[in-house]
Amino acid sequence: MRTAYQYKLRPTKQQVTEIDRWLSMLCAQYNYLLADRFNWHEQNRCAINACPLICHLPELRVHPDYFYQKKTLPQLEKTPPWYREIYSQVLQDVVKRVKVTFDRFLKGDSNGKRSGRPRFKSRSRDRTFTYPQMKDACLQGKLVNLPMLGKVKIILHRQIPDGFKIKTASVTKKADGYYITVSLESQTVPEIKPDFHPDAITGIDLGLKEFLTTAEGETVAIPQHYRQAQKRLKVIQKRVSRRKKGSNRRQKAVKQLGCQHQKVDAQRKDFHFKTANYLLSKYDVVAHEDLNIKGLARTRLAKSVLDAGWSNFLLILANKAVNAGKVSDTSKCP
Repeated sequence: MRTAYQYKLRPTKQQVTEIDRWLSMLCAQYNYLLADRFNWHEQNRCAINACPLICHLPELRVHPDYFYQKKTLPQLEKTPPWYREIYSQVLQDVVKRVKVTFDRFLKGDSNGKRSGRPRFKSRSRDRTFTYPQMKDACLQGKLVNLPMLGKVKIILHRQIPDGFKIKTASVTKKADGYYITVSLESQTVPEIKPDFHPDAITGIDLGLKEFLTTAEGETVAIPQHYRQAQKRLKVIQKRVSRRKKGSNRRQKAVKQLGCQHQKVDAQRKDFHFKTANYLLSKYDVVAHEDLNIKGLARTRLAKSVLDAGWSNFLLILANKAVNAGKVSDTSKCP
């Protein structure tokens, strides 16, 4: 069973500077590897018998696939020597991210659905790097040991459950500071109850007037966090638009706007978790309809649909049901 916990970091000024340098260099490396794949794809995407009569034949070169780009990393650490300061596995994870992004663009995911053309990332958008492997003893009291960064203070607001091991760790820069997301794995599999009591089975109907209505007629009010924060967001957004681009005052206003959006997201997520816990404390089986949320998000109800966050709520409900040995599914909807 896999789960993930997120904690806030309290790095020192020196560690903050180092994390920002890592993010800047990793962003440049991501864009370089993606551009290399685009160049090869544009020059070699058609067969030799399908080319026009008059065309430029590019110089033959090796396909920059995952393994080829991974082999170039040792040379990268020699040519620009500052890349030696980044942990090697973090650099390898950037190559994997480029591979996954480009494969979804060309071949599609496991369901065959292709994504759009990958975009180059700016420094303000690329805010996460990942350690693919972490040692079991990386947590030492109120400190987490991150390779090449040292021991960073962590706010451990909840302990790691017994039987779980830390597999990966991702450091993310947000508007109000730095966070670490640890992926936990346990060999135990929660057992689903063989039979359910009829009174412990219900169905829910998601809506915009009420967040949800159960089969028994019980309703949960919709909080509309974004709509309540719109007035404050409008004031801060106007402040950002009036600042001169590139100035320190504009950066402060952008950070303030990001903190306000993050607050709305945290309020919505807290509501989703509490609602999911409430449902699973009363019922063993929760059935819901199969909604076309992406389709509804393109209509006139887009703001209300996105503010409700149905997709995130159903994902949280499903994960918590699995961990509790209960069921949340669309196939059991009455």
